[in-house]
Amino acid sequence: MPESDRSDDPFTRYLDTEGNVVRPLPEFASDRAALVRLYEAMVLTRSFDAKAIALQRTGRLGTYASSLGQEAVSIGIADAMTPDDIFVPAFRDHGAQLMRGVTLKELFLFWGGDERGNDFAGPRGDFPVCIPVASQFPHAAGAALALVHKGIRGAAVAVAGDGATSKGDFYEAMNLVGIWRLPAVFVIANNQWAISVPRAEQTAARTLADKGASAGIPGLCVDGNDVIAVREVVSQALERARDDRQPVLIECATYRLGDHTTADDARRYREEEEVRAHWKEEPIGRLRKHLVAAHGWSKEEEEALIRRCSAAVDRAAEEYLATGPEPPRAMFDHLYAMLPEALQPQLAELGDG
Repeated sequence: MPESDRSDDPFTRYLDTEGNVVRPLPEFASDRAALVRLYEAMVLTRSFDAKAIALQRTGRLGTYASSLGQEAVSIGIADAMTPDDIFVPAFRDHGAQLMRGVTLKELFLFWGGDERGNDFAGPRGDFPVCIPVASQFPHAAGAALALVHKGIRGAAVAVAGDGATSKGDFYEAMNLVGIWRLPAVFVIANNQWAISVPRAEQTAARTLADKGASAGIPGLCVDGNDVIAVREVVSQALERARDDRQPVLIECATYRLGDHTTADDARRYREEEEVRAHWKEEPIGRLRKHLVAAHGWSKEEEEALIRRCSAAVDRAAEEYLATGPEPPRAMFDHLYAMLPEALQPQLAELGDG
């Protein structure tokens, strides 16, 4: 794995906050088209994020968790994955889901409380969004075990925030994939806040990646606002997981620029000056500066991209709002593959409605 550019800094990065290259770039990052693909995906994710918040504020979407400032984590992960890998997301991984093939409309449906949003047209093996913190790690361990039994060269990738590393589910799953050597990559999107609890009050560990040592798992640190670094580190971790059945824990250091959810007001527990300072590190501006300096990314290209992303999001939002509700029986359809006998009379009472 690449080492950090500073001996006292364990976090791997290739671009500084101004988009300057601080170490030799990996091969894929020399390709303008590859970087533009990552950039477009991050811009689309942020456009979706803004629309989702607007819909929630006007009563047309449920409580929503913003991914503002964390786009590089999602996009870097998804771009490193293959169709045979299984993605097990948390509630801020909209970008990775979109890049994996989940549609904008499906995401709007999910956050609008419609289970049809979890019936993905694209990545059929990926898991739905996990709301209970850290409970997706045992799910990912099971998915990794299934890949082994089926002889599929793939890995299970689970993502969660820094607060998840304080939960027993996380440690139990990490212990399991470590002792059984399962092809799993656990990613911690360390956005520095577990709702209102800052990173410093959650753990005395030097880094969250150090927690992998308790399960005999390599722990890696990456600058989560550098999409090139995330993509490279996750890609190499996935190769180890697929080929050697070596699970890996990765900490992506980023920052939650918005509220925890639309039901939260982060001004109650953190200073706006702190947030403003972290805006200088955000991932989209960082990659844009690099594209302009190294690949001649133009104002015209930027404006055209923003128009395309906004139009795609607006179309999807209109389709979501025009989608009629499901009948009451859908509560049974989406919960059980085979309805238990005890619930069949309840379903019968609903009739065909």
